[in-house]
Amino acid sequence: MPTRLNVCCNMKYEEAIQKLETIARNMENGEMGVGELADNITEAKRLIAFCRTQLTRVDEKIEKILSSLE
Repeated sequence: MPTRLNVCCNMKYEEAIQKLETIARNMENGEMGVGELADNITEAKRLIAFCRTQLTRVDEKIEKILSSLE
C-alpha cells in the first residue's frame, strides 16, 4: 500500500492544486466536520509543500535554460 508521501510524489502539480482548491472550498462552505478539519489541514500542508518544491524545481530549470542563452 503506498504511503502518503509516495502518492504525493507520483502526483502532478495540477492535481495537487485541484485537491487544495477542493479542501479550501469545503472548508469555506462548512462541508467538513471538526474531526475532518485537522486531517484536511494536514493534507493541505503536505500538498502546499509539494507544490512549492515543484515550482522551485521548475524555476531552477528555467533559470538554467535562460542563463545558457546568454
